[in-house]
This record gives sequence, C-alpha cells and structure tokens, in this order.
Amino acid sequence: MDDSTGMLTTGSWVLAADTRSVTLKWLISVPPIISVLESTCVVIPCMYDYPKRGHLWEKRPAYWRRGDEIVASNDPKFKVVQEYNGRSAITGTIERSICTWQLDDVRETDSGPFYFTIEIPKFTKFVFSKDTVALNVFRVPEPPVMTIEVSNKVTATCTVTHVCPTSPPKFSWSHPGMTETSTKLGNGWLTTSTLTFTPEEADFNKPLNCKVNFNDKKTTEGKIVLTQVEEFKHLRILFIVGVHLFPSLFTTLVR
Repeated sequence: MDDSTGMLTTGSWVLAADTRSVTLKWLISVPPIISVLESTCVVIPCMYDYPKRGHLWEKRPAYWRRGDEIVASNDPKFKVVQEYNGRSAITGTIERSICTWQLDDVRETDSGPFYFTIEIPKFTKFVFSKDTVALNVFRVPEPPVMTIEVSNKVTATCTVTHVCPTSPPKFSWSHPGMTETSTKLGNGWLTTSTLTFTPEEADFNKPLNCKVNFNDKKTTEGKIVLTQVEEFKHLRILFIVGVHLFPSLFTTLVR
C-alpha cells in the first residue's frame, strides 16, 4: 500500500480508500472472482471502509467466511475450520482497513464464495455478505508467453501470470546465459525471466526451452526456435573467414 495515496495495488485490482474523508457507508473492495492454479497459493486483495467514529487504532477482530464456516481469522477466539487450518491467514493490517488474506495449497473445493466480517470494539459488527470472492481453480497451468530478439546477442523472455506474489514461480532455461527475473502488475502478477547469451553457430534452428515451476508442485514449459538473421549470419561468416586467413592476428586480439 502507498500510504501517501491510500491505494492498495494488487494485480489488476486497484483498491482505493481516501483516508482523509469520512464515509457514511460500509464499503469494501474485493475482486469478485480470481483464477488460481490448483496446489499453488492465492493472495486475495481487500480494503474496507466504514462510518468512522474514532477507534482507528484499536484491535479489530476480523475473519473471512464461507457460508457459516470461518476460513481465516486474526483472532484466536474465532476458530478456523479444520479444512483451512494452517493454510489460510489474514495478511492485511485490519486496523488500517486492509483485509487481504492468503490461501495456500489451493484445492478444487476452495471455490467459495467467501466474504469478510469485521468487528470494531465499542462500535459495531458488519458482515459484507453481498460482496463475495469466488475462486476459479484450474489444474493445468497455461504455457508461458515467450519472445526472442537476435542480433550479436540473443535476448529471450519467458512470462507467466500468477496470483501469489509471496511465492513467485521459478524459471529454468535449456541454454546457459545471464538471467534476470522481474515482476509487474497486470492481470494478476506478471513475472518474466529474461535470458541473454552470445549465440554459437550450433545454437541456431534449434528450440530454446523455458520451464516454469509453480510452488514446486506444478510445471509448464514453452519453447521458441532460435532463427539466424541474415545480418548476423554474414557477420559470423566474415568472422570465421577472418580467423582462418589471419590466425596470428586473431590470436593477438583475443589475448
């Protein structure tokens, strides 16, 4: 959250709360549905607001429900059902109106819908039963989106979308080189691995593979063929010919 703007940015969802104004209604901002890969984790973004009467920093008991069952809580007096015990937690700061929660090891039965309840001491309790979140749980991960640029160096990217920034996917490539991983907000979180290397003649017209591991439980793979561009091909030929004609000069240059 950016404290200067009162914005909570989570994936494609931007949840806003103007902390300087006084609302006259109970409000909550949650995504209505999130697609999540089975066996991985999901962070469900959430912000709420209420008719303020002070009590801004008092401890606020809060919990998420599925029907009558409590699936996540920030207070021991609210017992989480066995099905969610140990794999569900409220990660947001409730006293700052952030009600985000995380669910690990997602199962097909975790479809929801889920809703949030807050208790504000000396004030009231409110149930956001009309603002629910559902999970669309799928079994097979989508293949990554790949790009490649070829000049004197090869730069390849491998991108996947996920919904759990606390446990980002891991990447591995079929070719050695320098790698860099970055994440940005999009439709969920977009994590990209970038591979850079200097190609050899034998690298061309062969697939370059990128393997993605989600939570050490699910994998997907993509490939792209490394095609030799004419400009680079000519440079390679001239370089090879130059080495053949002037071996002593080449030896001097590379020392």
